[in-house]
Amino acid sequence: MAVLASLPAPDPEEVTMGLRELKMARTRRLISDKAFELFARDGYHRTTIEQIAAAAGVGPRTLYRYFPTKETLVIEFVQTSLFDALAELRAHSTAAPLPVALNTVIANVLRVMATDPGRVLAVYRLAGSNASVRAQLADVLWQWREELAEEVEGLLETPNCRMTAGLTAAFAINIIETVVLAWVRSRGEADMHVLADHAMGLLRDGKIPVPTAG
Repeated sequence: MAVLASLPAPDPEEVTMGLRELKMARTRRLISDKAFELFARDGYHRTTIEQIAAAAGVGPRTLYRYFPTKETLVIEFVQTSLFDALAELRAHSTAAPLPVALNTVIANVLRVMATDPGRVLAVYRLAGSNASVRAQLADVLWQWREELAEEVEGLLETPNCRMTAGLTAAFAINIIETVVLAWVRSRGEADMHVLADHAMGLLRDGKIPVPTAG
C-alpha cells in the first residue's frame, strides 16, 4: 500500500488529452468506415460528403476537419497502416539493429493491412480507376518514404548520409507497394507476408537487376 501511495497522481490535463485523442481517433475511423459502406453500396462517385456525414452522425464541417477531401477518406486505412508502423519505429528506434527494425516496419504495415483485406482491395481498385484517388495515394506514399528516410538518417552509423537514408527508405516503400500490388492481383488470395519474404529474398540474394556505373 505504501508503494502505491508513493506513486504520483496522473496529470488531469494529460488524461484529458489522452481521452480527447482517443475520441478523435474513434470518430475518424467511424467516418471512414461509414464512407466505405456507402461507397460499396452506392458507388464512389454517387456518394456525397453530406451522406457520409449523416451516416457517421457528424456534421459536414466536422467531417471536413478530419478529411479535407473525399479522396483522403478512401486512403485513410492505408495511410494509418503506414504511419502507425512508422510511429512504432520511432518509439523503439534503438531497440534493434536497423535492418531488423526496417523488417519490422514492413511487417507491421502488412499485418495491419491484412486485418481488413476488403478495404485494401477497394482502395487499390479505386486508385486504379480514379486519377484523383491515385494521386492522393501516391502523395501519402511519398510522404511516408520521406519521413522514414529522415528517421533512418538519424540511425545510420555514418551521419548526414541522406542518399543512403533515401535509398533505404525507397527499398522499404517499394517492397510494401510491390507486395500489396501483387496481393491485389491475386484478389487477396496470396499471403502478404509470404510475398514480402520472397521480395526481400530477391533483394538479399542480388537477383534484382539494378543500374550500375558505366
